Amino acid sequence: METRMAIVLLCAALAANLPFILNKVAGVWAVPRKHVGWCLLELGVLYFAVGGLAYLLESQVSPVHVQKWQFYVTTFSLFLVLAFPGFIARFFWKRRA
Repeated sequence: METRMAIVLLCAALAANLPFILNKVAGVWAVPRKHVGWCLLELGVLYFAVGGLAYLLESQVSPVHVQKWQFYVTTFSLFLVLAFPGFIARFFWKRRA
């Protein structure tokens, strides 16, 4: 059980920062400068992808518990907290020339 939880947490941390690390839209289309809107869209898509992985892993162990909207708001907020380092590195970190 702990291994599955660690897998989900590591995937969530990686997926939360991925939109801010990659310079391509959806990891495929190269753009000169990636707009913050694309990053937020990718962040939402990756949130649902990690949620699907968590659902899949939970369904292998036991019956899946029904969740209400509070659960999804909380997990999305935690996903945003995990995305904070990538956001800072992309938009606020001054790169030396």
